[in-house]
Formats: sequence, structure tokens, C-alpha cells
Amino acid sequence: MLQQIATLLVDVVTSFFVYLLLARFLFQWLRVPFRNVAGNFIVAATNWMVAPARRVIPSLFGLDFASLLLAWLIQGIALWAFYALAGVSFASSPDIAAGILAGLALVDLVRFVLYFLIFVLVVLVVLSWVAPHSDMMPVCNAVLRPFLRPIRRYVPLLGNFDLSPLILIVILQVLMIPLAHLRGLAAGLF
Repeated sequence: MLQQIATLLVDVVTSFFVYLLLARFLFQWLRVPFRNVAGNFIVAATNWMVAPARRVIPSLFGLDFASLLLAWLIQGIALWAFYALAGVSFASSPDIAAGILAGLALVDLVRFVLYFLIFVLVVLVVLSWVAPHSDMMPVCNAVLRPFLRPIRRYVPLLGNFDLSPLILIVILQVLMIPLAHLRGLAAGLF
């Protein structure tokens, strides 16, 4: 029971920061303005980590690698904690275990990005029906525009209904399947 509680707490805390750091990276990469409710929250919640990390980890090509590497590091620590709480010992081959955990953390980051895009897509669709003039609509549109634009080129509107979000969600779900298998293979090495 205590192991489950500890695992839950580690998962909640680390996932919270990993998602925020990934959102910060994606906002900068996709040129989403931070002058909105979501952007202000992301910066306020992660700046205490990212600002010192930027002194050591430079930005390249306009990408915030400090946020991305922090997310990867936190996810790697979370995975180590999960396995340690489950009783897995890394003492026999720490180098191999560190490599496997780093790979698992990388796969998890890709999965989390896909989950984030699915979440933003659902929020966009709901807001388009319920509150099309919400302050979050421009943010959701900016995040999803690069992913929806190619689909919209080939899929026309059907009776003023845009089916591109539905197609994108199916594509994202399809991408999740090989990632889940890859993660299962890597996790089976312990």
C-alpha cells in the first residue's frame, strides 16, 4: 500500500513538471505566444528550473533545449524511482540500466507530446462548439496549426464541418501504438 502511494505521488509530481516543460518547449518551437493564461502559468511554474538551466544549456536554432533536457531528466528520475520502489536493483549493471532508463524516458517524452497534442485537440474542438471566442482558442490554434494545415489541404470541409481534427486524433492514436510496443520492449529488459 505504501509503495502504491509513493508511486502515485512520484508520478503526479514528475508528470506535472514534465508536461509543463514539454509545453514550454512546444510553445517556443511552434511560436505560440506566452502572453496568455496558459503561457503565463507555464512560465511561472517552470521558470525556477529553466532560468538556471539556460545558463548551462544553450538554445540552438531557437529551440529551448533547457526545457526539453529538464523534462527528459525528470522523467528519467521518475522511471528510476518507479523501478526502485518496485524493488528492482540497478547495482549489477548501472551503466546498462542508465542507458535503458534514458531510452525509456525519451520514448515517454514522445508519448507525452502526443498526449499533449491530443489534449489540446480535444480542448480546441470543445471550445469551438461551446466558446469559440475564448481566450484559449488562439493558443490551441497556434499549437495545432502546423499539424492540421497539411490535413486541411487534402480534406475539404463537409457541410461547414472541419474533419481535420478527427483525422489528426486518429493519426496521433496510431502513432501511440508503436510507441507503446517500444516502451513495453524496453521496460521488459528489467
